[in-house]
Amino acid sequence: MLGTDTALLPNRDGNPMTRCNVTQRLNIAVDRAALAHKSLSKRKISPHIIRHTTAIHLLQSGVAFSVIALWLGHESTTTTHRYVEADLAMKEKALARLQEPETTISRYQPDDDALMQFLQDL
Repeated sequence: MLGTDTALLPNRDGNPMTRCNVTQRLNIAVDRAALAHKSLSKRKISPHIIRHTTAIHLLQSGVAFSVIALWLGHESTTTTHRYVEADLAMKEKALARLQEPETTISRYQPDDDALMQFLQDL
């Protein structure tokens, strides 16, 4: 169980890992994963990328800005607002790739005689 003094990412001595050590361990994990998923070997994956991606996923899942800001350690939600802008940019980029369908919209054209007869029978 994590206590208030427990390191979230402890090293072998139980002390908090350094940034360098976290990056090194992540690189080892990515190298191993790239053996099964070749596309990972062509991508730059860093602790910051994981942090950013997690924040975007939290935002897309409906988690409040204030919660994401606390989780990321931001002093203000204005810093977290960048993730909203990134999310909107991704949506705009996806929408820009869409093409209008090549179908024509046809409207219902009733038979005037049958319609008039129906209305007169009411």
